[in-house]
Amino acid sequence: MAPRLLLLAAIAVLSSPTAAFTGTSHVAAPARIHSRTSPLRLASSAAPQQFPSVAASPTVEHAPVSAERRNRALRGLARSALFLGSIALLSSPAPAAAKAAAAPVPVIEHLHVGQKVARYLQSFGIPDWGVLALISAMPVVELRGAIPVGLWMGMPLLTFVFPICVLGNMVPIVPMLFLLRNKWIRNLMAPILARAESKSASLGVGTPQKQWASLAAFVGIPLPGTGAWTGAMGAFLLGMPVSAALSAIFAGVVSAGAIVSAITLAGKKGGIGALAFLALFTGYEFLKGEKEGEKKENFLEADPYWDQSTVPMNTAKAKSPHVSKVISTKRIVGPKATGETCHIIMDHNGELPYWEGQSFGVIAPGVREKDGKPHSVRLYSIAASRYGDDMTGKTTSLCVRRANYWCPELKADDPAKKGVCSNFLCDTKPGEEVALTGPSGKVMLIPEEDPKTDIIMVATGTGIAPYRSFVRRLFVEKTPAAKAYKGTAWLFLGVANSDALLYDDEWQDVKANNPDNFRLDYALSREQENKKGGKMYIQDKVEEYADEIFNKLDNGGHIYFCGLKGMMPGIQDMLKGVCESKEISYDEWLKGLKSKKQWHVEVY
Repeated sequence: MAPRLLLLAAIAVLSSPTAAFTGTSHVAAPARIHSRTSPLRLASSAAPQQFPSVAASPTVEHAPVSAERRNRALRGLARSALFLGSIALLSSPAPAAAKAAAAPVPVIEHLHVGQKVARYLQSFGIPDWGVLALISAMPVVELRGAIPVGLWMGMPLLTFVFPICVLGNMVPIVPMLFLLRNKWIRNLMAPILARAESKSASLGVGTPQKQWASLAAFVGIPLPGTGAWTGAMGAFLLGMPVSAALSAIFAGVVSAGAIVSAITLAGKKGGIGALAFLALFTGYEFLKGEKEGEKKENFLEADPYWDQSTVPMNTAKAKSPHVSKVISTKRIVGPKATGETCHIIMDHNGELPYWEGQSFGVIAPGVREKDGKPHSVRLYSIAASRYGDDMTGKTTSLCVRRANYWCPELKADDPAKKGVCSNFLCDTKPGEEVALTGPSGKVMLIPEEDPKTDIIMVATGTGIAPYRSFVRRLFVEKTPAAKAYKGTAWLFLGVANSDALLYDDEWQDVKANNPDNFRLDYALSREQENKKGGKMYIQDKVEEYADEIFNKLDNGGHIYFCGLKGMMPGIQDMLKGVCESKEISYDEWLKGLKSKKQWHVEVY
């Protein structure tokens, strides 16, 4: 009877009007957290929480939010529980019979994935630091998911959890940056790399300082789809030097750890504070790169800027080429593109100045098999403005398609007939040397004396290279030419399919920022049809706007053609047909354009 009397007394006390609960309650925590909630969600709670250790059972203090409502709810729950319990107890059989009939009730522990992984690894006898390092090294989970697990395991944050998680997160990144250089590995990871490229596309914009700051922020902000693994793949795709990529990823991992730790220890306010610090740090690096670039965007101009009398020509000869070093080599087409095209950035240390529209010669290393002589010079149109992609005036860029020969008998690429120079360039790694000659050519220079001149640019494939230098000079850089330009630059690009489009993200940005001065049209031969129902080739797309183009040329506009020489017969037949429909002599019309230097052709 004693237990029953005690229970009735408890009911009387709780039912009395003097019974109350304070706004802050101290509840003994279980030995382990039994929850279906992930550690990250636990860590992001608004109230500061301390994860209990495995052995200890500390108290968890709840902030006095809506105290009166909580008191009423707790009183109601307590009274209901005790009332139902009392009924069960008063109507139960004798204690001895109850003990005989009672069976032990197992305790079910609900663990999230990270905790389950930790338990599983511990079952192999792996020490706690090893468990934590392994979880940190896992893709998707990484450090941001490992830190709460470490706290759940009862480890001290600053002296144990944080450094182990940072090191564990970085361990797989170093070999990954090197393994991705292997073509077989890249092919195996093609779908993952494609997703990583789409997520990290914005990291490749601007100077190396901007790339570094962007990558650090990308890795450092703990959001879905970011992190060290994705950042490493993005850095590889951008062709960042390994040292720069590792330092940026390390900074990002440390930042992510600080943010997660701050959220865990100080709630949302701590996370916001850590994010603010990361924004200030990366923002400073980003703006520093911006200012460094702006300081140097005008020092390579002629006086006046449109004067072409000082165009640099053939500074480096075939017998004494300039040795430049590769900064990055990046594949810039999708997995369904017809062939591989790479964007290659090289450092010429400011010793090989050039202008937009010129070409560099490349001498592949080694000798020819047939006669043992050095390889011949291969010309490539320059794909950067005179200031280079980093705006320092010390780099240049090439757009190169890997030339392979498909053997119908072997039903595979024949390595004996592959393009020596293009394969050499597409296989280059940061730090490798490239022998350059030139610059050469004046045919493709931009007419800048009249800033209202319309420029029509027609390209197939890598013939896009000189137009990238045009567009960057006229719309991206803060140069006198960009400030003065008031004409229309109209770009036509012909490729096989959407995956083969080159620099599309850049064209879309320019188009969005300059809707009145930049036009863009694509001819996708395997995805579009011309007006006759056939494949859409470059001449078909240009023909759609024949009237506008002829009017612009009549008003002094310039038209450029660059790409494989096979593009020109179709272009010329189309233009001849348009002339006939307008009752114009094609030969006289073309002769007039050439005499006024409005006709520019560079094919190969």
